[in-house]
Amino acid sequence: MATGLFITRTDLAKNTILNGNVDTDKFIQFIKIAQQMHIQNYLGTQLYNKIEQDIIDGTLAGDYLTLVQDYVQPMLIHFAMVDYLPFASYEVKNGGLFKHRAETSDSVTKDEVDFLTQKHRNFADFYTRRFIDYMAFNSQQKFPEYWNNVNSDMYPDREANFVGWVL
Repeated sequence: MATGLFITRTDLAKNTILNGNVDTDKFIQFIKIAQQMHIQNYLGTQLYNKIEQDIIDGTLAGDYLTLVQDYVQPMLIHFAMVDYLPFASYEVKNGGLFKHRAETSDSVTKDEVDFLTQKHRNFADFYTRRFIDYMAFNSQQKFPEYWNNVNSDMYPDREANFVGWVL
């Protein structure tokens, strides 16, 4: 099945520190991962599938378009960065695993990467709380798919606070 991405590379470049010259192949998979893991977690399977199919068909409109543009895309932009940043300077090639380093720059430390990742997580959490509040008041009237998950579907998470991993 095709994947209809909810954001474009331009959305990511215009709304983050990601340089517009970064090769799309370096980060596109992180948009897909963030969309499937984080966004589906908050939309639930049925609403996620409806929006994805509307994007693929080119029929996203009305309340669904507003939902995606005003709430889902800002969440996804920052969740994608949360997932991408820890991998940004690494590449796997025929010769093995490499850490990219430009001649005229310094590599950032793990603490700096963690700081940037946390900042994007904070942004994502903010937009997720806005989404959850919006859905609390609008989901039953405008988005019936939000409530129609069954069996093995993902049910929408209605909490927006990531507090870290508990082992």
